[in-house]
Amino acid sequence: MKLIYQQVLSFFAVIAVTILLLGISFSRMTKSFMYNNKWDQLERYSDGLVEQSLTANQKTGKTAFSVEKLDNYESFLKNQSIHFTVYKPSEKPLYPKNQEADKITYSEWKRLRNNQMIRKTNAITEENKDTHPAMIEILKPYYYNNKLLAVIGVGSYTSEVDSNLNKINRDLVKALIISLIVAMIISFFISRRLNRRINVLRDAANQVTKGNYRIRLVNQGKDEIDELTTDFNHMTENLEKSADEIQRQEERRQEFLADAAHEMRTPLTTINGILEGFKYDIIPEDARDKSLDLMMNETQRLIRLVNENLDYEKIRSNTISLHETNFNAYDAMQQLPGQISAKAKAANDKIVIDAPKNFPVYADYDRFVQIMVNISTNAIQFTKDGVITVKGFRNQEDNAAVLAISDTGIGMSNEQAQNIFERYYKADASRRSGKYGESGLGLAIVHQLVEQHGGTIEVSSELGVGTTFTITFPDENSKDSDNE
Repeated sequence: MKLIYQQVLSFFAVIAVTILLLGISFSRMTKSFMYNNKWDQLERYSDGLVEQSLTANQKTGKTAFSVEKLDNYESFLKNQSIHFTVYKPSEKPLYPKNQEADKITYSEWKRLRNNQMIRKTNAITEENKDTHPAMIEILKPYYYNNKLLAVIGVGSYTSEVDSNLNKINRDLVKALIISLIVAMIISFFISRRLNRRINVLRDAANQVTKGNYRIRLVNQGKDEIDELTTDFNHMTENLEKSADEIQRQEERRQEFLADAAHEMRTPLTTINGILEGFKYDIIPEDARDKSLDLMMNETQRLIRLVNENLDYEKIRSNTISLHETNFNAYDAMQQLPGQISAKAKAANDKIVIDAPKNFPVYADYDRFVQIMVNISTNAIQFTKDGVITVKGFRNQEDNAAVLAISDTGIGMSNEQAQNIFERYYKADASRRSGKYGESGLGLAIVHQLVEQHGGTIEVSSELGVGTTFTITFPDENSKDSDNE
């Protein structure tokens, strides 16, 4: 069964049961109200009968019912289909004498002598249906000077009450039928609206399965379906971001394959050419040493490319262990110019070190040097006839050491700066090969190492002005408080 029909039936069942229960309750309440109203009316007739027909002798102090007044009252009530009976305290009927009066049971007399009024209905039975129609009546005792004078029984046929009840019940049944029809119509429209909203979600889900992650649904934020719509929008938003990231990574992968093929093919071609020259003895004797040096450099370039890939994967998968210690980074920074002097000299760059003689850093010493060398080497690659400044200082507010490496090179655009830490990304795509093995992995490795130290790395750059990398290494006590 389709969901819309299930919803219609469920809504209709709930509304129908509610209306039915209300109808039964209203019918019972109406019946009770009409019977109570009738009993109150009979009681007033009883009180009026006593007031009209009971007389008291002032000399003797005795009371008695006037038969003449009782006859008049009976004629008055007879027109309204009401009859009454006056009972003596001796339990015998006093009026009317010529008619057979209903008997009062022993338990009823006991209650009457306790000054309790009795309200009752005499239902129709198989024995009395021909002679005694259904009646509603009261039995009320009357006392004078704490002495029971009489018991008045006033009764009326229930046909009038039942007729009114039947009319009310018929009207109620009509109202119930109309209400159920309206309920079914309302249930149908409510169910159709819910089903339509679910179908919208279903169609949107089908769009997602076809690869359309940009679809968004209108959300009014009122009920659970709207909450589901919000979750759906969040899902498609994340899927869209993931799809864009996958596309970007696929472009990076294709670029990497091209770069890797180019990076490896060039040195392999060079090595193969030199080896063929040696094999066929076509390399002059005076050029053999230079050819061997070139082959050695190309071999080192291949080894460096493979090692950088392996190093990156180890760092990314968190399979390397850091040996963090507190050390004075000033000495390591002073050694930097000597480590990269050949590269700086080739680009005619000047290396400037600016750091206090006491510059404490909490990090893995070897990885700290690797980070500093990689960024400085990258700065040299994009700076010619410029200055590379390596500055170290303390951030007392954050309890951290800060290393800032600036250059006066070609700079980067905002888009390039955002992607600079991506694997195999090169801000200058024209630099597919170079003397220093520009594999595009150096800054990606730096980024992973800084994150493993619990630090941060930021880049700011301006085209034609230069670039600054700012690395923060938190202190040991700062890391402990963060872990807590």
